[in-house]
Amino acid sequence: MTTPLPAALETELRSFLDYLNVERGLALNTLLAYERDLRQFGVFLLTAGTTDFSATREGLVLRWLSGLRAQALTVASTRRKFSAVRMLFRFLVREHRLQLNPTDLLEMPSARRRLPKSLTKEEVQQLIELPAAGTVEGVRDRAMLELFYACGLRVSELTALSVTDVRLEVGYVRAFGKGSKERIVPLGSLAAKAIGDYLSFSRPKLQRPGVDDGRALFLTVRGRRFRREVIWRLLKVYARQLGLEHKVTPHALRHSFATHLLEGGADLRSIQELLGHTDIATTQIYTHVSREQTRREYRRTHPRA
Repeated sequence: MTTPLPAALETELRSFLDYLNVERGLALNTLLAYERDLRQFGVFLLTAGTTDFSATREGLVLRWLSGLRAQALTVASTRRKFSAVRMLFRFLVREHRLQLNPTDLLEMPSARRRLPKSLTKEEVQQLIELPAAGTVEGVRDRAMLELFYACGLRVSELTALSVTDVRLEVGYVRAFGKGSKERIVPLGSLAAKAIGDYLSFSRPKLQRPGVDDGRALFLTVRGRRFRREVIWRLLKVYARQLGLEHKVTPHALRHSFATHLLEGGADLRSIQELLGHTDIATTQIYTHVSREQTRREYRRTHPRA
């Protein structure tokens, strides 16, 4: 249920959400998360006797942060809420509704960033070669795995692909990421061949009359577009066969894509573009992954390590 706020708070909140929607093009779920967090902040301001975002001072924000810590929220939740509030105040300063941003001198609550799990190149190869060759579902599954790893797609991007999004003749895939942002990702020759085999052999056999999923690239045995959880389960089945169930997720293949590119000499900006990251800081985590793997190899192989 939406928390009602006084007119001044409501007006500033709606302006900010319109900006995120129209100018930033954020996804609906992201917008709803921002709105929820900011309404909670607005309720806190009301209890503190403030009825206007632009009347907020640094000390009040500190009190709010202390309250979040007292609620024993996870660091990730606290950081998300603080980020929403900071973005709101930056917007108000930019719109000249506020002279000073009360969050400017405050530090983001620190978080220990977990390194993403990734597979070795050998494990990826074993996984891709696992689906049964010559079968309708096996050819389809291999094409999906090849595409996952070749393009570093999110699982939501894979399920959203239509046949027209894959251009085998010129070697690229058109993916739609967060906020429906379009990006073009090169398609390797092995993935292109696997998809070509799927389109000519499996997909015609998976199509069902009367099922309105004719544009979907990958089809289930019922002729429908895949759901994310179905792909997750499918990956788990193959991972279990290899004894890699704890490592293999749709996102692990995306992480493997980025890590192997970095190890092969690709620069961070290119990897950022390929992954569709808005902020280079998100991509920089892969430098830590690569460094950790280098350290492990050193300890494993050096005689005096």
